[in-house]
Amino acid sequence: MSDAELALRSTRVITPEGTRAATVTVSAGTITAVLPYDAEVPAGARVEDVGDHVLLPGLIDTHVHVNDPGRTEWEGFWTATRAAAAGGITTLIDMPLNSLPPTTTVEHLRIKRDVARDKAHIDVGFWGGALPDNVKDLRPLHEAGVFGFKAFLSPSGVDEFPHLDQERLAVSLAEIAGFDGLLIVHAEDPHHLAAAPQHGGPRYADFLASRPRDAEDTAIAALIAQARRLDARVHVLHLSSGDALPLIRAARAEDVRLTVETCPHYLTLTAEEVPDGASEFKCCPPIREAANQDLLWEALADGTIDCVVTDHSPSTADLKTADFATAWGGISGLQLSLSAVWTQARRRGHTLEDVVTWMSARTAALVGLDGRKGAIAPGRDADFAVLAPDETFTVDPAGLQHRNRVTAYAGRTLHGVVKSTWLRGRRVFADGEFTPPQGTLLDRPR
Repeated sequence: MSDAELALRSTRVITPEGTRAATVTVSAGTITAVLPYDAEVPAGARVEDVGDHVLLPGLIDTHVHVNDPGRTEWEGFWTATRAAAAGGITTLIDMPLNSLPPTTTVEHLRIKRDVARDKAHIDVGFWGGALPDNVKDLRPLHEAGVFGFKAFLSPSGVDEFPHLDQERLAVSLAEIAGFDGLLIVHAEDPHHLAAAPQHGGPRYADFLASRPRDAEDTAIAALIAQARRLDARVHVLHLSSGDALPLIRAARAEDVRLTVETCPHYLTLTAEEVPDGASEFKCCPPIREAANQDLLWEALADGTIDCVVTDHSPSTADLKTADFATAWGGISGLQLSLSAVWTQARRRGHTLEDVVTWMSARTAALVGLDGRKGAIAPGRDADFAVLAPDETFTVDPAGLQHRNRVTAYAGRTLHGVVKSTWLRGRRVFADGEFTPPQGTLLDRPR
């Protein structure tokens, strides 16, 4: 402890053992000790006392579309990582689409890393993509350090990232299971989507009917069957259908290697409140009814849903047309995710410790970073967010760091103001100000 460089002190520090007053010491970017609040600080350490603000581990968002390079006008590493830092996120894992080229070969991964390297305000890792024709690239991508592989079971929305039918899903999953990799899946069945009414136009009720719950339920059942057969690791992305939860619970009881995420917009927004023509609320699968939202919260509480991530999927404003059929589908929420989830969680009787579990500890575990991140404990990276949990703010799109400031949260009053964000013991955001980029590019732990 004699070489500690920093001592962060708070009356409320969220640790794996609970919330307590503590002093956290840091050396060379790593937490060295979690001491009693009034412990003597090691000689030479700089003391930062945040008072009654909560010190929590930096959040880890494993589902972010940065779109850089190729569609950088939609979002980029500079703006996305600043938005993340402003929201208390210290690590993100970038999706393999909608960049050009998509991250589906080792060469494409190299291009992505070269673009991100000097723009990352926080730590960044990368998913690879599983396409119908790139099975040969999956193992090399795994060896090159991607955290797993994204696949769609229905059209992705971009031509360069086609979906897997059931035959190609089986082939890709068998290959990935061969090196014990992780397949993360957009699970909607294309046949159910095709059979659903497709009216188009500005009515949200029509859009919701075009993406029925049974499309999710059927796709998830098929994915579970493949995972069971191959003893493969699979992860369901952005679960919105509460009807799929019994399937998931049954699979878990049979020890199928299955994890599940949901997103802040499914937990905080409801179909009943979406105005017609307001395509800033469009995403796929869609925001569903309030009764369905209650089922998702119950599943978070009992552990059926493992974690909460943003699926930050922005576009330029012109693509958010008033026609739900043609508007780009994606919610921009990277900067607001912690506050949005905390606002609803506190109303439902959950604690900040619960939120940290869903948005930091379990996301770290999902991508194998739980030995390094996701907790305030000795030996972990000194990644922190300082939060004033009882303070409120009203979302003004002009104050967001996203490249395109279109958001479904505009005008909402949220609890929880991020005062500062720390990356490996260095303050990278405080009171609206940012340091130059200090993030590193992460590989999957070996």
